[in-house]
Parts: sequence; structure tokens; C-alpha cells
Amino acid sequence: MANDNYIEFKHVSKSFPGCKALDDVSFTIRKGEIHALLGENGAGKSTLLNILHGVFQPTEGEVFIDGEKVNFNLAYDAIKYGIVKVHQEVNMVADMTVAQNIMLGSEPKKHGLLDWKKMNRQAQELLDKVQADMKPTDKIRSLSVGQMQVLQIAKALFLDAKIVSFDEPTASLSSRETEILFNIMHEMQDKGITILYVSHRLDEVFKMTQRATVLRDGKYINTFNTQDMTKEELIRSMVGRDVSMFARRMKPRCVQSDDTVLEVKNLSVNNIFENINFKLNKGEILGFYGLVGAKRTDVMRAIFGADKISDGEIAINGKKVNNSSPAVAISNGVGLIPENRKTEGFIREFSNSDNIALPALDHFKTRGLQDFGKKKKNGIKYADMVNLKPRDPDFKTFDLSGGNQQKVVLAKWLSTQVDIMIFDEPTKGIDVGAKAEIYALMEQLVNEGKSIIMVSSELPEVIGLSDRMLVMNAGKIVAEIDSSDFDENRIVTYALGGEVHE
Repeated sequence: MANDNYIEFKHVSKSFPGCKALDDVSFTIRKGEIHALLGENGAGKSTLLNILHGVFQPTEGEVFIDGEKVNFNLAYDAIKYGIVKVHQEVNMVADMTVAQNIMLGSEPKKHGLLDWKKMNRQAQELLDKVQADMKPTDKIRSLSVGQMQVLQIAKALFLDAKIVSFDEPTASLSSRETEILFNIMHEMQDKGITILYVSHRLDEVFKMTQRATVLRDGKYINTFNTQDMTKEELIRSMVGRDVSMFARRMKPRCVQSDDTVLEVKNLSVNNIFENINFKLNKGEILGFYGLVGAKRTDVMRAIFGADKISDGEIAINGKKVNNSSPAVAISNGVGLIPENRKTEGFIREFSNSDNIALPALDHFKTRGLQDFGKKKKNGIKYADMVNLKPRDPDFKTFDLSGGNQQKVVLAKWLSTQVDIMIFDEPTKGIDVGAKAEIYALMEQLVNEGKSIIMVSSELPEVIGLSDRMLVMNAGKIVAEIDSSDFDENRIVTYALGGEVHE
């Protein structure tokens, strides 16, 4: 019989200077269950997991595993105990091989030297288990983000973990990789491994988990059987208010202007994508949908001047432009909220006001020197506009929750006053409350006459917000669909490269 008190958190609190991240949290997790840990960004989920994994020690309270009190001083201590984390942000040594990364710190040796043959053989066995399309000798830097996520799962299997936590594990995975992951999780559960599952994709929570615990503002709210809860009840429990999980426009879509603000003709980048053609009209949200590998992000980077185009042209307001760099694109009125906010959206050592001012530093100079007062005033203005928490302009952006980091990136581009904004996966890895705020902001922007391209892998999001949708497959646009004709099965068929029979 499963131990109902296999993992116990008893009155756990954690304080940081000026912030109480956890406040008297108590609940239990059963042995061998897949247990969701839910809540908005900043709810305390990551802090609680970091305590379980030995990254932090609780300020107050205790943690028990199978009746034994544990207090890990280091993450390595937790790993030795059998507690492993599959991170949302993939942490791998880029210049090492796949096999080396799997076995880092526990490499097999022969006569005091690394046993490469045995290491590669064992690694291949693990890769086969997770159906990974890579070799043990591949270098990490040659892998995609999705491949590295799968590799982390292989590493958890190698460590023979008895407790595994997954933090947004499907955020960078294709549909096939996601199904493989779910199969692996079920196999792990069958072996008695206990799984903690953090995800903002609630369909996955209902599909994969038996029970879920909700945290809000660092406090324990409740634990429930997922099959007994509706999605709406779950969201109310997470955010303390009614928030629609589904992206939708608050005002009815109106007839968009016929004024073309951006036109892309036969745009190509060698060996990446070719002959991309589309128009963006003033005041519309144009959705780009496709599965992993569709090359949507590559198209956006080319338009923004981050990658050099090999053929084709771009026109803004009817005038041909050469976006040879992001700086030129910005001067032409184009901004890009990138897919990976942590590496491309802001500078981790900068404050909120410094990051918000980044694309337009010339606006914040007095007599040729940086005017910190102007930057701070600008930071406060746009922090208010996006409802940033905390609004402190001097707060370090890297220390914010994921949703608030995304708000800083949004504020950065709002402050440039660009008229064309590219949102690449704008709600990736953020909670439902922050999603609703970003959706509302996007609608406000187009109502004010801005134009938006939205790239998203979440089909309900694209359907709910877009006026038109372009579907991509393998570097090509394969369909253009008006909002009046949105049909999920039809869209997915196009995205998979299939034919739709009218």
C-alpha cells in the first residue's frame, strides 16, 4: 500500500531579505504518485523544490522522507539520497559529450582512467530507453533545446532516483518528445518512483497527475485529486480570482485596417527557410503557428535583423528596408520579444530600469552622459503599465519570477514606441494570471494602432488572440487562415504537413 506520508513538509517557511517566499507550508506526497505543484509565478513552488533538493535550507519547519527527517546542506547531498531535478532551464556542459554529461561525477573507470567504452555503452542504453535521437559521442552544443531536455531525463534514470521533480519539462519539447516523456514518467511511476510535476499547462496536469497541491503567495492553499477538480476551479484556487485559462479577446474582433505596415517577399535564409511571403496590417494580431522545427523563430530573427537573409525583401509602410541588424530594425519601428527571455530578453546583472532602457539608451542621456534619473523615471512608468511586481526600478530583473521577467521585456519594447511588435512565445513558462495580463496588454496595443506578430506553440492561444493565422511546416508557410475559419483539427493537420480536404 502506498505510503500517504512518503514526503512530508511540516510548517516549512523560508525568508529572504525583504521577502517571505514560504509561509508555514504543510502537506504530504504519496509514494509512487505523480503529484502536481501548482501556483502562479512567485507562489513559492521553486523555493519549496529548492528546499527539497538541498539548494536552500528552510528558515523554519521540517522535511521528512519515508518517516526520516532530512536536511540537505548541498544539492549533491540530495542527489546522493536519490532526489533529482529535471530543470526547466537546461544546464549542460556544452563542450562535453552526451555520455559525459549523463555520468558527470560518476564516470566508470578502468585502471584509474575513464572507461570510455563502458561509459558510451551505458549511455546508449539510457538513450534507447528515452528514445533519444542522439549519440553518446555527440557534443552538447550540437543539440537542440528539446534534445537537451530529453537528455536530462536520461541522466535522472542513470542516477537511479527515487524522487524526481520536473519543472516545466514540456516547454521546449515537440509533441513526439512530450509523449515519450509521459511514457517514461508512467514507467518511473510503475517502478515506485515519486514524481513532483510543475507545469503551467493544465491539460498536462489533468492528464498526468493523480493529485495536485496549490500554493499562493507562499502559502499552502489545498491538495486535491485532479480527477475531482474542474479547470475553472483549479484556476480560481491558484490565483484567487476568476481568470479564463483560454486566451481570448475581451472585445470582439473588428475589421482590420487595409493599411499594410509590414510586407515580407520571398524571404529566405540559406538551409533554414525559403520563400516566406506575408503581410501584416495595421492594428491586427497575426498568429504564426507550427510545431517544433517549423522555423517560425528563425523567420522572426531574420525580420528583426538578428540573422542575415540570403534572399528576399522586407518593406515597412510601403518602403523597402534593409534590417541589417537589430539596431536598424528598431530604428525602422520593429521590436522583438524573444522566445528565451533569460538569455536574449534582458541582461541578468541589470536592474529593471536599466533593462527597460536598453533598446533606446540615446533617449536617456544628458550632455552625452547617461541620465540615471531619466532611466529610473522611464522604468517606473512602464513598470506601472505592465503591472510589474515589485515595481522597484532598482530591483534586479534576474531575481524576479518568470512572469515578471517577461513583463520587464515587454516594458522594454513598449518604451521604444515601436509600431510593429513580434511576440515570440510570449507566455512560455508563465502562470495563468500573468498570461491574462499579457493577453490584455496585447489587445490594448492593437486597439491603439500597433501591429503584432505572435508566434506561439499553444494552439488555443493563437486561436484565441489572432485575427489571422499563418501555419508553418519545415521552413515554409503552408496555410493562411482567417479567424472566422479557425478549426483546431484543420490547423494541426497543416502544421503536421498533411493535406486538408475541404
